[in-house]
Amino acid sequence: MMLPWREIAVCSLAQRGGVVGKASRLVLLLTVVGAMAGVLPDRGALGEDWSQFHGPNRDNVCTERGLLQEWPEGGPKLLWTLEGLGRGYSTVSIAQGRLYTMGDRPAGGGEAQFVLAFDLATHKELWATRIGPPHRDGGPRCTPTVDGDRVYAIGTDGDLVCLDAATGRILWSKNFARDFGGKMMSVWRYSESPLVDGEKLVCTPGGKDALLVALNKKTGETIWRCQPGDLGPRGADGAGYASIVPADIHGVRQYITLVGRGAVGVDAATGKLLWNYNRIANNVANISNPVIHGEYVFVSTAYRTGCALLRIKRDGEKWLAEEVYFHDANTFSNHHGGMVLIGDYLYAGDGQNRGAPICIEFLTGKVMWKERPVDRGSAAVLYADNRLYFRYEAGTVALIAPDPKEFRLISQFRPVVVDGPAWPHPVISDGKLYLRAHNVLMCYDIKKP
Repeated sequence: MMLPWREIAVCSLAQRGGVVGKASRLVLLLTVVGAMAGVLPDRGALGEDWSQFHGPNRDNVCTERGLLQEWPEGGPKLLWTLEGLGRGYSTVSIAQGRLYTMGDRPAGGGEAQFVLAFDLATHKELWATRIGPPHRDGGPRCTPTVDGDRVYAIGTDGDLVCLDAATGRILWSKNFARDFGGKMMSVWRYSESPLVDGEKLVCTPGGKDALLVALNKKTGETIWRCQPGDLGPRGADGAGYASIVPADIHGVRQYITLVGRGAVGVDAATGKLLWNYNRIANNVANISNPVIHGEYVFVSTAYRTGCALLRIKRDGEKWLAEEVYFHDANTFSNHHGGMVLIGDYLYAGDGQNRGAPICIEFLTGKVMWKERPVDRGSAAVLYADNRLYFRYEAGTVALIAPDPKEFRLISQFRPVVVDGPAWPHPVISDGKLYLRAHNVLMCYDIKKP
């Protein structure tokens, strides 16, 4: 029997950005040995890196299995806490045995904004690289993006940096305002987590002639700038607070995000604006990442706006974002906790500064159920192993069944540290749940015994 070992090796390398770290070599070895024995390993049971905001596919889905389906009284076991992250709402990225995040920390008699790296096994700080001024309103929001031996991050003042993953040395940098005429739609400063797609680093300065830009990820040289033109009357000029999600629609790779004037789709090869949708924009803050399935794009904003499902159509060189349905904020709006698509149904927290659990049939817009919030404030959502994780602003973490027939709250607990709004999104990697509370990171064991 001919074994497809070349394809197996390529897949293993591709899932680690083409760089074979210790974890990747282990996966590759187990895969090849398993193939020789006629048995392929369960990749979901091996654990996975979480190398960027919202995971490998930017969809809030963790593919690991073998996780607890309910928690004991008081919650899962706390394995450890790590202090020294500083002030910030950035969550963590995990790759090749290291953990990365951002924080505002003391520096030279004042404060500065840093990208931080820690050894995952020892919890020892490996480096801290200063990239710009602090943000007094809670600190940085960006989650660093790890690509092989490099780390990319965006400070709240629009400082984009490419760092050596091992040392934290700045390899190249840009500033959104200085280099691209960038601006934010409103006052809370840049929050985007940058996207690495092939050889490109893609981000959203929000400039008049550089709404989105693609840079050479190795050198920082500009590949293209998106000149959007008139995007409509609703909202405000500039970048939004979302992060770009890549998609292949009708044979064309494109970058989809929310900016100050609503949803946009940009040609990945040229930077040309393919389509836009203005109705979803508000002039305060457009935040949540789009949810994409095939030729359909779901978008939502708060501040009395709502949600919409778009069907992206193509006729030769002409593109159209056709509105399949629109719901006002009384039916559903997601503030900033994010949304997740599981099968035919979308799950999220509904309401401005609220996280009322809701299930919506994706293609029809039918609300299957909506329940009272488990705790106060918005809820950041994550899916793993047939469970939804809702982390509420007030601190509570809830485990909910993704069942379109009925709402089922399985378990809930309150983490050992709650420090201000619990806005950093939860992360799962290698059977562990990571929750940040400003200066403190908590790690919980959610693996089945």
